[in-house]
Amino acid sequence: MTTCRHAAELWPFHNINSRCDRTFTLQCNKNSLYVYHLSAIFISITCFSWYSSLQILLNVVCCVKVLKEIKMSHLTWMIIRNNNAFLLKKRTINKPFSTEPNNLTNLSSYRYSGLIHRKSVGVIDTPDKKGFTVVYKKSRSASKPAKTVVRRTMKSGNRRALHKLKTLLTANKYRVDLTKAALRRASAVLKSQKPVTAKKTRIVKKAD
Repeated sequence: MTTCRHAAELWPFHNINSRCDRTFTLQCNKNSLYVYHLSAIFISITCFSWYSSLQILLNVVCCVKVLKEIKMSHLTWMIIRNNNAFLLKKRTINKPFSTEPNNLTNLSSYRYSGLIHRKSVGVIDTPDKKGFTVVYKKSRSASKPAKTVVRRTMKSGNRRALHKLKTLLTANKYRVDLTKAALRRASAVLKSQKPVTAKKTRIVKKAD
């Protein structure tokens, strides 16, 4: 009984609902992750109850799904990063630009790419030049491209629209790493919609 308690104290995956468990799982090395979980299943079957072993089995399935998605996005990026229809290459620019949809910075990079990720965010201008439209993807309907894209128009004032955009990304935990980039692009869109006032030029009278 003492050995089981000691193993339970050392084992970090005894609570599947904790955030530390998930972050530790994602930060582990991909190669040693499977071996680590398989050893955990063996320990749980021999020492713990069937309920704890079932929890660890569910944890393994979730980790395998996450790793598959990460591998697929990385593989797609390795294929299209140097050759695709949206690249803008110039001799004087070291890092090429990209005109792909849902790219907040228009830079060709893995983080901001809107083609390879199941979750991506884009901010575009509205046709009537009032507010902006947030374009994002549904990760569940990735196999149905027609139903994947969702558009939400925000026109309720500049500050309120920016607050709604921040809440949309942070509250739903949808690409939180792109929150600052999305707010910068939205504020740039709103700034471009302001009317430009013509500067008055003084007429200098010539002395006779």
